[in-house]
Amino acid sequence: MQTIGVLGAGAWGTALAFTALEAGRSVRIWAREADVAGSLSRGDGNPAFLPGIDLPAMPASTDLSDMKGADALLSVVPAQFARGVFTELAPHIADGTPILLCSKGIEQSTLSLMTDVLAQTIPQAVPAVLSGPSFAADVARGLPTAVTLACRDRALGDRLMAAIGRPTFRPYWSRDLIGAEVGGAVKNVLAIACGIVEGLQLGKSAHAALISRGFAEMTRLAVAMGGEAQTMAGLCGLGDLVLTCSSVQSRNMSFGKALGEGQSAESILAARNSVTEGVATAPALIELARKHEVQMPICQAVDDILAGRSSLDDAMTALLSRPFTQEGL
Repeated sequence: MQTIGVLGAGAWGTALAFTALEAGRSVRIWAREADVAGSLSRGDGNPAFLPGIDLPAMPASTDLSDMKGADALLSVVPAQFARGVFTELAPHIADGTPILLCSKGIEQSTLSLMTDVLAQTIPQAVPAVLSGPSFAADVARGLPTAVTLACRDRALGDRLMAAIGRPTFRPYWSRDLIGAEVGGAVKNVLAIACGIVEGLQLGKSAHAALISRGFAEMTRLAVAMGGEAQTMAGLCGLGDLVLTCSSVQSRNMSFGKALGEGQSAESILAARNSVTEGVATAPALIELARKHEVQMPICQAVDDILAGRSSLDDAMTALLSRPFTQEGL
């Protein structure tokens, strides 16, 4: 796998493209924004989405046909836009091309995971999932990072790991695509909740309790959908949850913190040029939980707050008024 195509030139897409380049691969990047494509191609970095990071020139364009002939693709398109991009991309993808799904979310209109969206739009592609505790700026700076690379075929997984792995960027193989996707989607919603706790200054004990109980919600849903509990205890589950819920470097946690401090969701989002995936994922996640008859009270509280059905105080009161029960339920 010598030629790697990267769909999406936000912070994470740019960081992954640079990682593949440093691993010795030839890289092509598709960007939605012409100015971002031009800046990356000239070697001026990505000041719009990854400011302060020096990057070498990397070929980038706004033409999806440039992805034709890539040995593997990394899709970093936000979840709610993936279907449209995949549909346009499909004619340029050869049978058996691996597409490594690197975005975390659930499609609102269909409640589909990204592997399902890929199967429906580019059925000739082979799905894989990349997920785990990783901030784009850390990866772009070459700081040590470990992630899950989920792929049903171990041999293909090994090839993908070799293609993008480096001593400081360490993929670990898993067969559990569902678990990897559910972990990545749910942790963004839980990070909003943790940010709210931080913004309301409810203390570190409440923060730790929310992570622990949120992890139980994440695991219940993953298992109900056919994922493995063991997966959720790894990098793409607990690992990603701890990172995203513990730093305002996370867009989702910083969003929740601003909510807890009294800002409106609309004003927070209006000031950002990057997608806060947890906001779009929350309503789809709750519908998915209902479909699988899984209780997710923390995620439900976040959705109620974002939808305007509940105030912060009322949501907190409702959570604290739940009956005492056995741990693990």
